[in-house]
Amino acid sequence: MSAEFRVAIVTISDRASRGEYSDRGGPAVEAWLDDRIPGSWQALKQIIPDSREQIEETLIALVDDEGCHLVVTTGGTGPAPSDVTPEATRNVCERLLPGFGERMRAVSVETVPTAILSRQEAGLRGQALLLNLPGNPKAIGECLEAVWPAIPHLIALVGGPSIQAPGISVDPHS
Repeated sequence: MSAEFRVAIVTISDRASRGEYSDRGGPAVEAWLDDRIPGSWQALKQIIPDSREQIEETLIALVDDEGCHLVVTTGGTGPAPSDVTPEATRNVCERLLPGFGERMRAVSVETVPTAILSRQEAGLRGQALLLNLPGNPKAIGECLEAVWPAIPHLIALVGGPSIQAPGISVDPHS
């Protein structure tokens, strides 16, 4: 894999952004990816509040200005009025990829019946995949495990760097 692979990990939480509690979601995403991505990759990490405008601005900047190929959000995917991550993601994506959310919910609901309430989204902005995950570290691992086999292939298809992940063969021409 090229050293240029850039991943943004964005925790979306009013309380974590104010320092009221420690972010567990962002570190869970980073640890999971670190176990799956061999070689060098760069993680850009942010913690921001549940503000639709700020989420949109952050996602746009991470792709357009920072050149991230994968932007993973954690938090803000539930049904509460303050959970606006999916709306912000849909608003900045050029194309949605509904299969990611469908797959993550299908896997999660097997162990947590209330996972059906989660509203994860995924979509493309330029050469980047934007992927919403729940905030719970256990759910983060389950969801990433469910969709990871498609991510290296997708990033290669949209012109991003090749990710040589164990057990995953990437051929952008297939």
